[in-house]
Amino acid sequence: MLNQKILLCLSVTLLTVGGSLWAQKQPARALDLFRTYITGDFDNTRQIAQQQKKGTPKHPFARHINRVANDKIRNLPPDLNGFFLLEESYYEYPGKPTDIKPYLFLFQDAGPDRVRLSVFQLPPDIPVAEVTNDNPNLSFDYHLLKPSPTFKPAEYELRGRAFYLNAPNELGNGMRFTLIEKITKNRLEVMELLEKDGQRLTPYDTPIIYERRRRR
Repeated sequence: MLNQKILLCLSVTLLTVGGSLWAQKQPARALDLFRTYITGDFDNTRQIAQQQKKGTPKHPFARHINRVANDKIRNLPPDLNGFFLLEESYYEYPGKPTDIKPYLFLFQDAGPDRVRLSVFQLPPDIPVAEVTNDNPNLSFDYHLLKPSPTFKPAEYELRGRAFYLNAPNELGNGMRFTLIEKITKNRLEVMELLEKDGQRLTPYDTPIIYERRRRR
């Protein structure tokens, strides 16, 4: 009887330790890793300084303030399997007013090495200046959110420790918008390529390189 109790205790201990070690060895989902990469404060200060030093400014000074926004969305479905992100984007060209462009993104699990991106329209009754992460009164109703009519869902692919995206969207009348990104732990490389009949309209031909300034 004593031997049986000892064997039982050993079995339980081995199962507990083995289960714990197995759990520790499981890789994080691509979505979880992506969340740590994409949230935070980013800007391209270094890129602008390097271009000014060479006398070849190309890009605007750009900032992203990215926060998970699930707490700002009412009636979220329990099986969402992802997270909303409110991106505040600010672009500054010399001699021009700051261009403010907030975006509402949904990122979802699309497999062991893929993250699905969907873009939603912001309600037209909310002023752009109020669409900020630090606005405690900002709130959206999930049931009233509408997908972007021009940007179709796309998927990031995790290769190594970087996420890659190449998402072309036909806008009609010969217009095409392609979002090209490489996202790593502390760096976002973002190229928003707008073309008309195959001719580039975006005023620069290389990505904006954002570096992390603060983690959230």
